[in-house]
Amino acid sequence: MSDPVESTAISEAVIKFKSCRWRRPPEDGPECCGHRDVLPIAGTSFSPEAWCPDCAFFKLRRTPKKRSPDDYRY
Repeated sequence: MSDPVESTAISEAVIKFKSCRWRRPPEDGPECCGHRDVLPIAGTSFSPEAWCPDCAFFKLRRTPKKRSPDDYRY
């Protein structure tokens, strides 16, 4: 018999945390919220479940727009 496949559900808090502009990426140290009002309280042992659902500082991370060469002309 084969084992049932477990589906890993990602919570909405984690989805919100991953898309937030204040998220410190793992390349820059521990993955946590880098907002100046949250970091001193939450620290680097950050739990999105405790902080992200009602975050007043949430801002969606945006990918920079690709610029055309005409944007650089004077």
